Amino acid sequence: MEILEEKKNKNKKYEPILEGISEWPVYQLSKNRKEFIEEVTRKSIERIRELRPSNKQLLDDLQATAYREQNRIKRNRWRVDPKDDSSFWSDVKNELVELSTKTPDELTAPIDQLLDRIVHRYASEIAGSFKPSSYRFAREVVKFWFSRLLNGARVKKFGAFFRNQYTLRDKIHIVGKVKLLRKLARKGTVVMVPTHFSNLDSILIGWVIHEMGLPAFIYGAGLNLFNIKIIAYFMNSLGAYKVDRRKKNLPYLETLKMYSNLALQKGAHSLFFPGGTRSRSGMIEKQLKLGLLSTAIEAQRANYNSEGEQRKIFVVPVTLNYHFVLEAPELIEDYLSVKGQDRYFQENDKYGSFQLIRFLMKFFGNRSTISVSIGPALDVMGNYVNEEGHSLDSHNRIINTKDYFISSGELTVDRQREDEYTRMLSQRIVSEYHRINRVFASHIVSFIAFELWQKKFHQLDLFNLLRLTEDDLELDYQEFRAVFKRVRKQIYLMKAEGKINFASHVKGKADMVIGRGLDNVGVFHLNRPLLKNKKGNITTKDLSLLYYYHNRLVGYGLEQHI
Repeated sequence: MEILEEKKNKNKKYEPILEGISEWPVYQLSKNRKEFIEEVTRKSIERIRELRPSNKQLLDDLQATAYREQNRIKRNRWRVDPKDDSSFWSDVKNELVELSTKTPDELTAPIDQLLDRIVHRYASEIAGSFKPSSYRFAREVVKFWFSRLLNGARVKKFGAFFRNQYTLRDKIHIVGKVKLLRKLARKGTVVMVPTHFSNLDSILIGWVIHEMGLPAFIYGAGLNLFNIKIIAYFMNSLGAYKVDRRKKNLPYLETLKMYSNLALQKGAHSLFFPGGTRSRSGMIEKQLKLGLLSTAIEAQRANYNSEGEQRKIFVVPVTLNYHFVLEAPELIEDYLSVKGQDRYFQENDKYGSFQLIRFLMKFFGNRSTISVSIGPALDVMGNYVNEEGHSLDSHNRIINTKDYFISSGELTVDRQREDEYTRMLSQRIVSEYHRINRVFASHIVSFIAFELWQKKFHQLDLFNLLRLTEDDLELDYQEFRAVFKRVRKQIYLMKAEGKINFASHVKGKADMVIGRGLDNVGVFHLNRPLLKNKKGNITTKDLSLLYYYHNRLVGYGLEQHI
């Protein structure tokens, strides 16, 4: 049944839910870009003033901002930074020195003017610039090269590189609540919150959104990506706004959040990775960043308080499932270096250079697939939502989300209450990640092998275990096979209980599924994390890398079945 459903989804052609790009909210934002920046500036200043009501508090924050910005320019300057960065912040510092001599009453007008200049600069830096013609061109280029890479890798004749024999849908499977997502995108504003494992995630999600017939989403892209002009062109074309992770000061962070907040209020579908960065450990995110997530709560309350259409916001968890991750060696070394400190010794240049083009050719040239699991929609409180957009309680009764924002019969602003709502939503998203996570054979074999070695060397801590040599690491295949069957059976039971999901290739004869897992796990890496030796037993060339892939199934209690 599941295999048939996968084939049906793979071949499904989704028509656009909005025919004309001119109707897309992201286009309307860009069309009125100047006015939107002014609104973001004004609202951000109001919010900052709410947080820093006294002139002395605000002066202290602006002084800290200027110091950090000048430090950033000195130590970590990027090509994409404005040419007048140094002169602007030098002028700001001089003004702040002059303001520090004034009395609190004399400060109000000049400090507000300075705050306006700083916030307006930040809002202009952040704002995206979506153009329909550029979007169409960028979309076709991405589609063309992805498709040609696929076909060029799968056939021997060079000429076939320019003939379309295979489609991306043969390799990238979109599963889950696609129909529900399309319906809700017509009724309200969607906030898509995917897991984050690879630099490919942004490209992948952008393609998936288009493939599902949805209008372009706005999404925050790291400013460092805009250092390269051609990438900057595609980012701007596809609806990105800029996020500078070097800037941790209050004015910048509040401006960034207000940009997201107001865009959602205006109906722009949005995407951000709530984990904040790629998972270094390979685990599904357990703790989410609450900054941008809180903007969904604030935007929903503002929508309910508006005189116009009280548009509802729907939060859609998404898990991305790979057999192997391009950057896994570097990511796990970062994680272990932080976790182990002086107990973990990082090896320099251990894995050589990994180029994106080689990765894509390798991926499209083997049997590996990528799975994108679309979860059920939630309201901003974490309640499930039906096809009509109604929120449901635990007994499937319709509830009104607006009631969560009402106190003493009136809709009120309560920051502390909304902070708690944000934490509740983040916990629900994490729970949904684990529930819709689509297990691959490569995940299972990695988990079992590492757990077996941990039990075999139970007297060693993680970091001593990782120092073992290849000669110490060998698992009898028959023992491995028996454990595999036991763990897989438990995964079947957990799926029946709605606690996890798995790809159809996990079913079948044990030897065949194990073989598929071994073939695909870390297939691109120079040192394979798991393979069979000449005796037919299980071994590894890189236990740290195996630990990364093992971590995908941490959190399900499967250890007790090893």
